[in-house]
Amino acid sequence: MSRTTHAWRTTLVTGALAAALIAPTVPAAAVDRPETGGDAIPALTDERGRTLTLRGWNVGDKAHSGDAALSGVTEKHFRDMRAKGFNFARLLVFWDDLEPRPGQYSQSYLRKIERILDWAEKYDVNVVIDAHQDVFGPAFGHRGVPAWATRTDGLPFTPHPDDWFSEYFEPAVQRAFTHLYEDEDLRRAQARMWRVLADRFEDHPAVLGYDPINEPMGELREGEDLATAARRIERDQITPMYNRVADAIRSVDRDNWIFVEPTPIVGEGVPTGLGRIDDPKIVYAPHFYNGAMEAGGDYDPAARWIENYEQAVTLYPKEYKVPVVVGEWGPLNNAQPNMNRFYREAMASLGRYSSGWAGWEWCYGGGYCAVDGTGAFRTNKELTAEPYAEAVAGTVRSAAYDPGAGVYRLSYDSAGPRGSRVTELALPPGDWRVTARGGALVLRPTPGRALVLAAPGARVTVTVTRR
Repeated sequence: MSRTTHAWRTTLVTGALAAALIAPTVPAAAVDRPETGGDAIPALTDERGRTLTLRGWNVGDKAHSGDAALSGVTEKHFRDMRAKGFNFARLLVFWDDLEPRPGQYSQSYLRKIERILDWAEKYDVNVVIDAHQDVFGPAFGHRGVPAWATRTDGLPFTPHPDDWFSEYFEPAVQRAFTHLYEDEDLRRAQARMWRVLADRFEDHPAVLGYDPINEPMGELREGEDLATAARRIERDQITPMYNRVADAIRSVDRDNWIFVEPTPIVGEGVPTGLGRIDDPKIVYAPHFYNGAMEAGGDYDPAARWIENYEQAVTLYPKEYKVPVVVGEWGPLNNAQPNMNRFYREAMASLGRYSSGWAGWEWCYGGGYCAVDGTGAFRTNKELTAEPYAEAVAGTVRSAAYDPGAGVYRLSYDSAGPRGSRVTELALPPGDWRVTARGGALVLRPTPGRALVLAAPGARVTVTVTRR
């Protein structure tokens, strides 16, 4: 969780039994970590070696730039997310706001980002800073890569206001990606931009990691189908880009995670062509979208989209032994007849292979928004709010929530004598009973939170039941 010590954690030292269970800890390098051998996908971990689960939402403001940039993001976003049990935000920032002119970085924009991170810290929300782009950037009427870093070789661009994603296939946009990946001066500019961000926020307690570029795309060659082109672009252009950006980040920040995305084509069940990123703290961060539902259509269980996506998306993390956090997901029209089933099946699938997710998006209104203007969940979005273990001090054996019964069960082997003793649970609004077996103690320091304290090497079973 965020690296700050919150007031509610002072409960840990109240009572002789709690004190007896808390063993000394050691630096992260010596902490027991979950086993990740064989074909298993590794878990995301914190600095104390605890297994993390992230549940949350994207937070951003695409509507404002310049002096008004990020004005649409408020403290309320983080307070409300945490109150509903969420502990994670993927924060959208834009290169065009950070560096409006080459080499001139906006100190005002950095201060605005820091203010948002301070709110996240206050409510114990972990943040990944996402360098967001849509259709490359403002040269094409969107946000992302600055106009001064956009090169099109004079190729044409035709806007598609009713289908903005199709603009990625305009010749000018595709050529702009090629130049970003291959022009040495643009490579250096992107790396410098990330070095500025990482240098400024490496020690902020809310920052968990960095997402170098949202939904990277590229240029198709004549005769290529989309899947073949995506794999080539990921292998030959996006993988080297991530290695360059990782080197830039590591020149100032050795600790935070780096979240790498494939092209969005993975959403159609196409395995990625990404190669190895030479860094010890990489997270695979695909997006989880279906074209038909993005157009407002209903979920079709017979098409087996979720099953096909899960099969395809787990190949990369199994091969390269990296955790998975899904960076975006959620359909446009949540009220279609099959959407209740979609959310239940999607949540179960995400729980099988990922260390967490960020839904699209935490805003107050219609469309993709998680909640309406009153802050109440929109139709079926309430199914994203489940009990879960934010941080497990040991090796997780199993963890699952049965939404029909309203029961969450966690089984884990607690860490050895030098590991953390404290497992943290997040509870959505409601009346929940938390019990633990295996000689563990349950504490309830604040509404929506529970702590489980276990002796070293214990087999612990935690049950959370909706009353």
